[in-house]
Formats: sequence, structure tokens, C-alpha cells
Amino acid sequence: MSENKKISPQAIVALEKALTVIYWYKRDLKRFLYQIIGDETGILAVIDWTDLKKNIAARVIDMLVKNGDRTHDILMQLIFSVSDFSDFSHLDILDGGKDKAKAAKEAVKALRTHVCGHQNIQKELEEAKQRREKAQARQNQLNRTKQILSELKNDFYSWSISSDRQGSGFALEKILYRLFELSDLDPKGSFKVTGEQIDGAFSFNYEEYLLEAKWRNKQTPLSDLDSFSSKIGRKFENTLGLFISISGFSEEGIVQFRISPDKRVLLMDGEDLIAVLDERITLSDLLSRKRREAAQTGNVYLKYRDMIN
Repeated sequence: MSENKKISPQAIVALEKALTVIYWYKRDLKRFLYQIIGDETGILAVIDWTDLKKNIAARVIDMLVKNGDRTHDILMQLIFSVSDFSDFSHLDILDGGKDKAKAAKEAVKALRTHVCGHQNIQKELEEAKQRREKAQARQNQLNRTKQILSELKNDFYSWSISSDRQGSGFALEKILYRLFELSDLDPKGSFKVTGEQIDGAFSFNYEEYLLEAKWRNKQTPLSDLDSFSSKIGRKFENTLGLFISISGFSEEGIVQFRISPDKRVLLMDGEDLIAVLDERITLSDLLSRKRREAAQTGNVYLKYRDMIN
């Protein structure tokens, strides 16, 4: 833990004392601690709530301190929340309430002297809040990504057993569009250019790609590869192509296409797509590996299975 993050032993003692007296009933203390600490750390789940309040407070604080940087922000939030305590009316109504409220006020006042000495506490708490929000946003995005990939995989497998091949082709375009959108590749849907049907386009690593996608019961022949390559050749020089054939490509087509001087088209098959939907590799990483391989060796058909062997 860095020097500016250290909390003085006196502040810890003051916090323990204040936690013991700001609530008379343990159920109220428990509710307060859950509001500040929550369930994520697992600390409150191991507390014996039948124990004395001073033992409960000591145990909670001891675990927050021992967890170091992992729970430092939470410990700071607890110190700040207790030092900001100002309503003691729940103690006033009890037997001997005046004395109970007085003891609580004095304990909170003592803690405040340590908080005032921590000049950066508000800034640290705000930074901690921002870190938690960013972490939660990342987790939410991860959960959303997993959910969408699961939906796309289910759609893909459902159409894979369908006899409606034309419908499967349209479904594939939609699946790919959502996948490319999820991968922040700025996809564009189907469009026509001078009478040519292009299945889509996307941007990746500052390069523009046109997309051809086919889902047939047979492998894609050389003629289709040549046709798509010609479309790419009629665009700007920095335009590339990605040809996705779920059933793969004919061996003749692969051999002839590999010796072609034009290496502006990358090839991808159903196994590659399933690897992405299964979260074994991201679409961006898959394309990066294919693009690098094509640039270095001229191989435009690097498969996922060959990347891991």
C-alpha cells in the first residue's frame, strides 16, 4: 500500500469505538455495514452477528485492514461515512438515550479529528467511486458481450440444421452484422455498388474491408474467390476484403488463390466463426492474426486451429 494510502492506527481505533456506539441494536449496525461494504468482499458473510457489537466491529475492521489495497477504498468509505454521522435520534428514544447519544457523538467527533488530518480523503473517495463505476461498467459490458455471443451462437446452430439455405444466408448476414457491431468494427449492412451485390463492409485497424459471406452445403470454388477479388480490385488500393464461407473453400480454390499476386482478400470459414462465438478468440484478434500472416507469408487462409497448434 502506498504511503499516502496508509491509515493511522489511531483512526482505526477511533473507527472501531464509533462503530460500537453509533447503533444500539446489532441489526441496525448490520444494515449500516451492508450498505457500505456490500456482499462483494465476502467479509460480512463470515461475521458472527450474535457476538458482542465491539467484537463485530473489531472483526470487520480487522479484515478490511488485512485485505490491504483490495478493500482500502471500502475502509476509507466506512471511515468517512461514520465520521459524517449526525443523526442520533434513534439513540435519544432509548432508555438512557441522552447518555447513549452523547457517547456516540463524542466517538464520532474523535474520529473526525483523524479524518480532518487526511486531507485527500474526499478526493480518494471520489477516485475510488470512479474506479468502482469503471469496473462495474467493464463487468456489465462483459456480461452483455457474453449474452449476445450466446444468442448469436444459438441462432447460428439453429440455422445450421435448417434446409432453407437462402434463409440461412440472410440469417448469416444478420449474425455477422451483430458480431461485427459487438466488436466495434463499424459494420455497414448489405448494399449495392454499380450492380454488384456486396454483403457488407466494416472498418478494422484503420483499413476498410468489404465482406462476402456464403453459407452453402458445398465448399466455395475458385470462381467465387476470383469474382470477389475482382470487386476488391476495382476499389481504392487500400480496400481489403474478407470472404467468409461457412463450409470452407475448395482445395483447388485455396491453392490457386494463394499463388495469386493479389493478397487483398482474407479467408475465414465456419470453424473460425464458431471459435469466436465460443469465446475462444475475439473477432478482432482473429482478424489481426490473419492480416499479419497474410502480410508476412502471403497466406490469406490462416485458420484458428493453426493459430493454437
